[in-house]
Amino acid sequence: MQEHKYSIKQWAKDDRPREKLLLNGAENLSNSELLAILIHNGSKEKTAVDLAKEILKLGKDNLGELGKLSIKELMKIKGIGEAKAITIAAALELGRRRQAAVPLEKLAVSSSDDIAHFLQAKLKDYRHEVFAVLFLNRANKINHFEIISEGGITGTVADPRVILRKALEEDAVNIILCHNHPSGSLKPSRADEQLTAKIKEAARYLDITVLDHIIVSEDGYYSFADEGLI
Repeated sequence: MQEHKYSIKQWAKDDRPREKLLLNGAENLSNSELLAILIHNGSKEKTAVDLAKEILKLGKDNLGELGKLSIKELMKIKGIGEAKAITIAAALELGRRRQAAVPLEKLAVSSSDDIAHFLQAKLKDYRHEVFAVLFLNRANKINHFEIISEGGITGTVADPRVILRKALEEDAVNIILCHNHPSGSLKPSRADEQLTAKIKEAARYLDITVLDHIIVSEDGYYSFADEGLI
């Protein structure tokens, strides 16, 4: 039996982005077409590409903003159920991890700028404040990154005992403290300064050095070390 070959135009509309990817490569697809592949099927009223365009609009046509949306927010779009929303969220999370993974494998920390971009990639999608720590070996290469605590929109509390116990578990010689400011402000609070001093003093007794405390937001970063505060 002779096999029929069809052009992309003859495929169902929901299948065209997949065929386009096979023919031209993923890099030649638009954001809406890539999202349509994740959505897989459209609804009775709209194609997968149409739904993808609505999702992008919900994220202000910006993938960075889209990554901040919750499952429930994605499901506000008619035609996007829980399964589709979960698939989209998982894909965006993989993209964020991929962006942050290369520096983790190769980065030897030598300046605040070296680490700030890594931290921004890790924390940029959080709407609430989180406190994280980088655990470094003797060569100042990153052994481990961990979010220690999560708080509200305006603050979080980190327990020095948790941080130092984890540092010992990871055989860390140096650590870098970090938290995000979802508001965009980079100015450290008095509480930030006091917590930094407290952790630095406690770490000193374990021969662990706090190299820096970095505050990150979408607008940039603030380094305690660069400002002479550590």
